[in-house]
Amino acid sequence: MSDTFADTIQGPELKFFEFVPGSPQDPLHGDPLMLNMGPQHPATHGVLRLRVLLDGETMLDVDPDIGYLHRGKEKMAESIGWRKFFPHTDRMDYLTPVMPNLAFALALEKLAGVEVPERAQILRVMFSELGRIASHLIYAGTTGIDLGAVTMFFYTFREREKIYDILDAWTGHRMNNTYVRMGGVVADASPKILEMVKSFLQNFPAQVDEYETLLTGNRIWYERNKGVGQLTEAEALDLGLTGPNLRGSGNEYDVRKAQPYCGYETYEFEVPIGTEGDAYDRYLIRLEEMRQSCHIVQQCLDRLQEVKGDVLAHDTRYVLPPRSKVLNSMEELIHQFKVVTAMALPKGEVYQLVESSKGEFGFYIVSNGTDKPVRCHARSPSMVSIQAIPKLARNRLLSDMVAIIGSLDFVMGECDR
Repeated sequence: MSDTFADTIQGPELKFFEFVPGSPQDPLHGDPLMLNMGPQHPATHGVLRLRVLLDGETMLDVDPDIGYLHRGKEKMAESIGWRKFFPHTDRMDYLTPVMPNLAFALALEKLAGVEVPERAQILRVMFSELGRIASHLIYAGTTGIDLGAVTMFFYTFREREKIYDILDAWTGHRMNNTYVRMGGVVADASPKILEMVKSFLQNFPAQVDEYETLLTGNRIWYERNKGVGQLTEAEALDLGLTGPNLRGSGNEYDVRKAQPYCGYETYEFEVPIGTEGDAYDRYLIRLEEMRQSCHIVQQCLDRLQEVKGDVLAHDTRYVLPPRSKVLNSMEELIHQFKVVTAMALPKGEVYQLVESSKGEFGFYIVSNGTDKPVRCHARSPSMVSIQAIPKLARNRLLSDMVAIIGSLDFVMGECDR
């Protein structure tokens, strides 16, 4: 028999499995099995293929295979131009579309030097935090299904539907809300919308307590998550993890605190961190983040009572007039539309990041002074999280893979951008 396991298997696709003979991972004593998990599997949380090498039920190695949802969003930006790319950013992280939408808008505003009105900044923060809650609800509900807590799905999606109702009434869409624009937001929030948000905030904290009653002390949930997918702070940093996956390992890095945007430095909120770096800590952090997001949204509601004014910047070089503005003629409207849709940004390059529900999401853009970017690159936290799977899975049981995937909370639309 050959010296390495890779030599015993035919086919170039398995060459990534290599082991030292005689080591604890040497599978030559048995009959190893290569198992495909996905790419269309309900527990992979997207179109992801995992090639798992098994010795019995123990995972010896894992090879994540991405690209099954690749849509070439970055190259689209370079071909269709600054303005037309906005709706495509929503489709990256379709679970909380405002995050990439906002990151792209902030990058353009930084490059062009556009000042955003204060009321628009508040609305951006409120929209972002509602999106964070909605995304974490999907994590809790779908991971609950994966691990057998099916009831949790119905509880979390009950509250997510309320957020959908708010977004539908506010933006006209339940999903993929192209609401953020360069220079502000599309429309102000009406008193009816603000009342819907207020009603949601009054009831939601009690629902989070209910989630904890269902899961936190549940023995099955605890045993399936505690000690599973464990990472030290140094290991998480080496992998480049951000967001709840990094904070679960004890690092408090949060873009909203470290590099604040949209006035986040003026809001009062705490950044929860874990101690063990396992799937259970990441679960607890996301629950607490939902509570903190509620606290931020409440501050937004209070500020909107005091701060009045426009929700779009008055900069005719880059910003279309708001819907409420009456133009003198149709010719003036057509002229303004042509100017803005074919807008040319100044030469330069910027990188702008936001704290999405998955971690640090950023856009690096390069402009040569035309209406299209020379380069548009999206920094995807989900892609970074996926690269942690092999480290977390080695020498664990196959049943732990489901908990590991759920705890990382990635979305393939953002990864395969």
